[in-house]
Amino acid sequence: MNVGLVDRIIRILIGALLIALSYFDIIGAWGYIGVIPLVTGLIKWCPLYTLLGIQTCPVHANINYDK
Repeated sequence: MNVGLVDRIIRILIGALLIALSYFDIIGAWGYIGVIPLVTGLIKWCPLYTLLGIQTCPVHANINYDK
């Protein structure tokens, strides 16, 4: 896990909003890209955060996985 609670809520809301706007043909099909923030928010893990070394989850913020 590398996505914290506030980050998760924002991701889920933005992802759901983009998908809804796309579903109702307000922003077009590209809005289905909202699946990415929605899924990363639901599974609490972002592969881009892992590559960049970002951690917004306070529970695991002090764990060093390199050992």
